[in-house]
Amino acid sequence: MSAAEARLAELGLTLPGVVAPLAAYVPAVRSGSYVFTAGQLPLVDGKLPLTGKVGAEVTAEEAKELARTAALNGLAAVKSVIGDLDRLKRVVKVTGFVASAPDFTGQPGVVNGASELLGEVLGEAGIHARSAVGVAVLPLDAPVEIELHVEVED
Repeated sequence: MSAAEARLAELGLTLPGVVAPLAAYVPAVRSGSYVFTAGQLPLVDGKLPLTGKVGAEVTAEEAKELARTAALNGLAAVKSVIGDLDRLKRVVKVTGFVASAPDFTGQPGVVNGASELLGEVLGEAGIHARSAVGVAVLPLDAPVEIELHVEVED
Protein backbone atom coordinates (compact mmCIF):
# COMPACT_ATOMS: atom_id res chain seq x y z
CA MET A 1 0.00 0.00 0.00
CA SER A 2 1.35 3.42 -0.93
CA ALA A 3 1.77 6.16 1.66
CA ALA A 4 -1.05 8.09 -0.04
CA GLU A 5 -3.38 5.10 0.22
CA ALA A 6 -2.36 4.60 3.86
CA ARG A 7 -3.26 8.24 4.49
CA LEU A 8 -6.62 7.69 2.74
CA ALA A 9 -7.24 4.76 5.08
CA GLU A 10 -6.45 6.98 8.08
CA LEU A 11 -9.10 9.37 6.77
CA GLY A 12 -11.58 6.50 6.48
CA LEU A 13 -11.43 6.51 2.68
CA THR A 14 -10.43 3.97 0.07
CA LEU A 15 -9.31 4.57 -3.47
CA PRO A 16 -12.18 3.52 -5.74
CA GLY A 17 -11.85 1.68 -9.02
CA VAL A 18 -11.34 3.85 -12.05
CA VAL A 19 -14.59 5.33 -13.32
CA ALA A 20 -15.34 3.99 -16.78
CA PRO A 21 -15.40 6.65 -19.52
CA LEU A 22 -18.84 7.92 -20.51
CA ALA A 23 -17.76 8.59 -24.12
CA ALA A 24 -14.73 8.38 -26.46
CA TYR A 25 -11.81 9.18 -24.12
CA VAL A 26 -9.59 7.57 -21.48
CA PRO A 27 -9.62 8.41 -17.75
CA ALA A 28 -6.02 9.66 -17.71
CA VAL A 29 -3.06 10.17 -20.05
CA ARG A 30 0.61 10.47 -19.25
CA SER A 31 2.78 12.83 -21.28
CA GLY A 32 6.40 12.91 -20.13
CA SER A 33 6.45 13.73 -16.42
CA TYR A 34 2.79 14.75 -16.31
CA VAL A 35 -0.53 12.97 -16.01
CA PHE A 36 -3.72 14.70 -17.09
CA THR A 37 -7.05 13.26 -16.01
CA ALA A 38 -10.27 13.53 -17.89
CA GLY A 39 -12.98 15.39 -16.03
CA GLN A 40 -13.99 13.24 -13.08
CA LEU A 41 -17.57 13.18 -11.92
CA PRO A 42 -18.44 12.33 -8.31
CA LEU A 43 -19.64 8.85 -9.23
CA VAL A 44 -19.91 6.30 -6.42
CA ASP A 45 -20.40 2.71 -7.55
CA GLY A 46 -21.28 4.02 -11.00
CA LYS A 47 -23.99 6.41 -9.83
CA LEU A 48 -24.24 10.09 -8.97
CA PRO A 49 -25.34 10.57 -5.35
CA LEU A 50 -26.98 13.90 -6.29
CA THR A 51 -27.86 15.71 -9.49
CA GLY A 52 -28.80 19.27 -10.33
CA LYS A 53 -27.49 22.78 -10.03
CA VAL A 54 -25.56 24.04 -7.04
CA GLY A 55 -27.52 26.82 -5.40
CA ALA A 56 -30.82 25.25 -6.49
CA GLU A 57 -31.27 21.47 -6.10
CA VAL A 58 -27.84 20.93 -4.47
CA THR A 59 -26.41 22.92 -1.55
CA ALA A 60 -22.90 24.32 -1.59
CA GLU A 61 -21.91 21.95 1.26
CA GLU A 62 -23.28 18.92 -0.61
CA ALA A 63 -21.41 20.02 -3.73
CA LYS A 64 -18.19 20.48 -1.75
CA GLU A 65 -18.46 16.85 -0.61
CA LEU A 66 -19.11 15.78 -4.22
CA ALA A 67 -15.97 17.65 -5.32
CA ARG A 68 -14.06 15.65 -2.74
CA THR A 69 -15.43 12.42 -4.24
CA ALA A 70 -14.55 13.56 -7.77
CA ALA A 71 -10.96 14.30 -6.66
CA LEU A 72 -10.75 10.82 -5.14
CA ASN A 73 -11.87 9.44 -8.51
CA GLY A 74 -9.14 11.57 -10.10
CA LEU A 75 -6.50 10.01 -7.87
CA ALA A 76 -7.74 6.57 -8.95
CA ALA A 77 -7.36 7.62 -12.59
CA VAL A 78 -3.80 8.85 -11.91
CA LYS A 79 -2.93 5.58 -10.17
CA SER A 80 -4.22 3.63 -13.18
CA VAL A 81 -1.53 5.30 -15.30
CA ILE A 82 1.43 5.36 -12.89
CA GLY A 83 0.75 2.22 -10.85
CA ASP A 84 1.66 3.66 -7.44
CA LEU A 85 0.52 6.97 -5.98
CA ASP A 86 3.89 7.32 -4.24
CA ARG A 87 5.23 8.22 -7.70
CA LEU A 88 3.02 11.34 -7.67
CA LYS A 89 5.47 14.21 -7.18
CA ARG A 90 2.93 17.03 -6.92
CA VAL A 91 -0.49 18.16 -8.00
CA VAL A 92 0.19 21.00 -10.42
CA LYS A 93 -3.33 22.20 -11.22
CA VAL A 94 -6.92 21.40 -10.39
CA THR A 95 -9.78 22.59 -12.58
CA GLY A 96 -13.22 22.45 -11.04
CA PHE A 97 -16.46 22.89 -12.93
CA VAL A 98 -19.59 23.65 -10.92
CA ALA A 99 -23.04 23.37 -12.50
CA SER A 100 -24.47 26.54 -11.00
CA ALA A 101 -27.85 28.14 -10.53
CA PRO A 102 -27.81 31.57 -12.21
CA ASP A 103 -27.26 33.47 -8.96
CA PHE A 104 -24.75 31.05 -7.37
CA THR A 105 -21.25 32.55 -6.97
CA GLY A 106 -19.65 30.16 -4.48
CA GLN A 107 -17.72 28.02 -6.97
CA PRO A 108 -14.37 28.44 -5.14
CA GLY A 109 -15.86 27.10 -1.91
CA VAL A 110 -17.28 24.07 -3.71
CA VAL A 111 -13.97 23.23 -5.40
CA ASN A 112 -12.27 23.53 -1.99
CA GLY A 113 -13.65 20.03 -1.41
CA ALA A 114 -11.21 18.69 -4.01
CA SER A 115 -8.33 20.93 -2.94
CA GLU A 116 -8.69 20.09 0.74
CA LEU A 117 -8.79 16.34 0.04
CA LEU A 118 -5.61 16.52 -2.03
CA GLY A 119 -3.85 18.44 0.74
CA GLU A 120 -5.04 15.99 3.41
CA VAL A 121 -3.87 12.97 1.41
CA LEU A 122 -0.70 14.29 -0.22
CA GLY A 123 0.48 17.01 2.16
CA GLU A 124 2.77 19.58 0.51
CA ALA A 125 2.58 17.67 -2.80
CA GLY A 126 -1.17 18.30 -2.86
CA ILE A 127 -0.87 22.11 -2.91
CA HIS A 128 -1.72 23.34 -6.41
CA ALA A 129 -2.84 26.10 -8.74
CA ARG A 130 -6.58 26.02 -9.46
CA SER A 131 -9.53 27.26 -11.46
CA ALA A 132 -13.14 27.09 -10.21
CA VAL A 133 -15.60 27.69 -13.04
CA GLY A 134 -19.38 27.98 -12.99
CA VAL A 135 -21.12 26.26 -15.91
CA ALA A 136 -24.72 25.81 -17.05
CA VAL A 137 -24.75 22.01 -17.09
CA LEU A 138 -22.41 19.01 -16.74
CA PRO A 139 -22.67 15.44 -18.05
CA LEU A 140 -25.45 13.37 -16.43
CA ASP A 141 -26.62 16.56 -14.68
CA ALA A 142 -23.67 16.22 -12.27
CA PRO A 143 -23.22 19.16 -9.89
CA VAL A 144 -19.40 19.11 -10.13
CA GLU A 145 -16.56 17.82 -12.29
CA ILE A 146 -12.87 17.86 -11.37
CA GLU A 147 -9.72 17.58 -13.55
CA LEU A 148 -6.26 16.92 -12.14
CA HIS A 149 -2.90 17.74 -13.71
CA VAL A 150 -0.08 16.08 -11.78
CA GLU A 151 3.67 15.73 -12.05
CA VAL A 152 5.06 12.24 -11.51
CA GLU A 153 8.47 10.72 -10.89
CA ASP A 154 9.99 8.43 -13.47
